[in-house]
Amino acid sequence: MTKNIVIVGAGYAGIAAARLLGKTFKKNSDIRVILIDKNSFHTYMTELHEVAAGRVEANAIKYDLQRIFKKYPKVELVTDKVVEIDYDKKEVVAEHQTISFDYLLLAMGGEANDFGVKGVKENGFTLWSIEAAERLHDHIIDACYQAMREHDEARRRALLTFTVIGAGFTGIEMVGELIDWVPVLAREFKLDPKEFSLKVVEATPKILAMVTEKEQVKAKKYLEKKGVELVLGDGVASVEKDSLTLASGRQIPTHTSIWTAGVQANTDASDFGIEKGRAGRLIANQYMEAKGKEHVYVAGDLVYYEDPNQEGKPTPQIVQAAEQTGHTAASNIIASIQGGQKHSYKGKYDGFMVSIGARYGVAFLMDKYHMSGFFAMAMKHMVNLLYFFTIRSFFYMGAYVRHEFFEIKNKRNIFGGHTSSKGNLLWSVPLRVFYGSVWLYEGVKKAFGLFGTTSWMGDQVVFPFPWLADPVSGASAAEATSGASQAVAEVAEPIFGLSYAYGETPMTVLDSMPDWFASIMEFMMPNQEVALFMQKFMTLAEIAIGLALIAGAFVWIVSAATAALVVMFSLSGMFYWVNIWFIPVAVALMNGAGRSFGLDYWIMPWLGRFIDKRIYGRPKHLYRLKQ
Repeated sequence: MTKNIVIVGAGYAGIAAARLLGKTFKKNSDIRVILIDKNSFHTYMTELHEVAAGRVEANAIKYDLQRIFKKYPKVELVTDKVVEIDYDKKEVVAEHQTISFDYLLLAMGGEANDFGVKGVKENGFTLWSIEAAERLHDHIIDACYQAMREHDEARRRALLTFTVIGAGFTGIEMVGELIDWVPVLAREFKLDPKEFSLKVVEATPKILAMVTEKEQVKAKKYLEKKGVELVLGDGVASVEKDSLTLASGRQIPTHTSIWTAGVQANTDASDFGIEKGRAGRLIANQYMEAKGKEHVYVAGDLVYYEDPNQEGKPTPQIVQAAEQTGHTAASNIIASIQGGQKHSYKGKYDGFMVSIGARYGVAFLMDKYHMSGFFAMAMKHMVNLLYFFTIRSFFYMGAYVRHEFFEIKNKRNIFGGHTSSKGNLLWSVPLRVFYGSVWLYEGVKKAFGLFGTTSWMGDQVVFPFPWLADPVSGASAAEATSGASQAVAEVAEPIFGLSYAYGETPMTVLDSMPDWFASIMEFMMPNQEVALFMQKFMTLAEIAIGLALIAGAFVWIVSAATAALVVMFSLSGMFYWVNIWFIPVAVALMNGAGRSFGLDYWIMPWLGRFIDKRIYGRPKHLYRLKQ
């Protein structure tokens, strides 16, 4: 009899659980793993501040579930919103369908907790969903539009005052992005940067309470250096549309109050009939089993479990805890089905990293390593890439690198924009055509034996390799050429140079092949017949390379191939230092040079769509349950 395992929520916990279950039961036809979420994509929640502050587009952190689970065909995807759980009938009731379950995992995540503060829902902006991030982004743009038309100075300054309420991870990362965005906004809307104001309001006397004092001090100094006003030890009494009233009575004129002061359980799960703990989180035991419910599990930000290894504190609402609780729940579902020992949750948190804009951050790792600045940011990028590696999504690993390093605007990345490929590719066209012409000329010259060159298309071996010597004469044509070269060398000593000077004899990169490379070449070309084929092939390849570069077709691949050929020629003792410029030119053309007045303008987008469709299929806005 088929058993249905239903997972509600495609956040970090839901994906971790679905992956483990999909892998474990991939060959078991009696088990169905069903992942249901109101969206057809997974939101990379830790980067919402980048969307809100315009560093990356919203699509950069929306990861299609079909792509993520391509390697896990056992996992069935459903796009729908769950509204009720019927435990008696063992059914998940969604807006458009009802799904029966034998095992249920609730992993619907969290949302902003306003603690009942007046005006937060009506006038504040939160940062706990992609929709909220986009709404905040659009609001800030609109505020700048209004400010550039506003004649009243006080109202203009209020429009340009951005206040973040809460000095935890989310709040500090949000204000850090605003630090980078303000100069861009000022330039784009022709506003005075001095009229912008950034503030952080925190009810406690410290920022970043979850890290050590060392990180707190560094972060505070950086924020103050960048002109951020830190209002500490003062809570919020109410949020109005055009102002913020603090507990002390102080009033801050601002049209943008960003609430990051707390997290609670997703309110969609409030009526699911499971006992609640603090902030509406659903209580579970050490096995992530929901209190009072059989075969029902809870994971992620939704779960309330007091971890004895963390002094009885509830599991933190961070990515590591979400993935670990999801993994624990899935492991115990597997144990229940297959038999075996249950797995208790053991939280292991490797540290905390906080980005404060694109180029600065602080980190505390493994309970002993303190990092800040460039290295902290580099570590954060490495951890993000590691996440994509762990879920085996190399597609989104590449997408992350592209969005964070190569498609970045306004110098807003860890390298200050030096890696951005958003430049004008038009000016690389002359270099591409010239480089292609050089390869085409060399190929044609070898093909027809022009300008005193021995033809590579004939029956004479031109490679200067000793094992290819003619067995009758005892020497190859290449050796004869080499002898002539030695005669010249007696007159003129080869001179190192990266450009040719009149009267000088250029120096080869290597005088002779290294033994290891000679072994490879002898394996590839063991006799003259194979060598004749290889030299003909290489001649045609050089002609093809030249034509492809001139036409701008497959430029990235072709340029990489030219660099590889140059390395091979150099190791063979057949390449001169004066032509080593081939390699940097090849690297330079790999920036997409074929897309400007080249066939890659059409080829690469089509090829990308073709490969994408073949591997992943067509992404959908709705995923439906298989019948």
